[in-house]
Amino acid sequence: MATKSLAHGMGTFYKDCEHAPSRWSKCPHEYKIRYRSAAGKQTEEAGFSTQEKAIDRLTTVYQEKKAAPRNQGKAERIQKYGAMQFREYTAEWKAGQRDLAESSLRTLESLLEHHILPTLGSRRMSTFDHKVVDGFIRTMERNGAGLATQSNAFDKVKSVLLDAYRLGIYTSWA
Repeated sequence: MATKSLAHGMGTFYKDCEHAPSRWSKCPHEYKIRYRSAAGKQTEEAGFSTQEKAIDRLTTVYQEKKAAPRNQGKAERIQKYGAMQFREYTAEWKAGQRDLAESSLRTLESLLEHHILPTLGSRRMSTFDHKVVDGFIRTMERNGAGLATQSNAFDKVKSVLLDAYRLGIYTSWA
């Protein structure tokens, strides 16, 4: 069994017969292909009547693999949390804050209830950028919130968005 390789990473095509590769075009046996799937597993497919069909299939698989995110877990997190509303994400984030004192928890709940969630609660996590946060602070200024309240609210929003960044929802953090 001789194989013919394509460009690095694309895979190989071959025939399981006694014919030499130079005779494959006249040989009645079907072509088989071997490649590494996106999950990294060795995969074989058979049933290609011509060399062109085998190469086309290898090319398609290669392009799909290149277009797919490198980290499947990250892609799943982006899909799940990116579509989530800020209100829902914040509830999950808050549940993970284990070391909050009672007074800190009251302050957090007050900031969320009165300042953060009314403005940002329905926004999807994947739509945040620096302009959204800047607009949130400007809204607090227009509503007459004091500087200390603005600073505390900004710190909490920043903490939530930093957590989302660490999950991989955002590609850069500024």
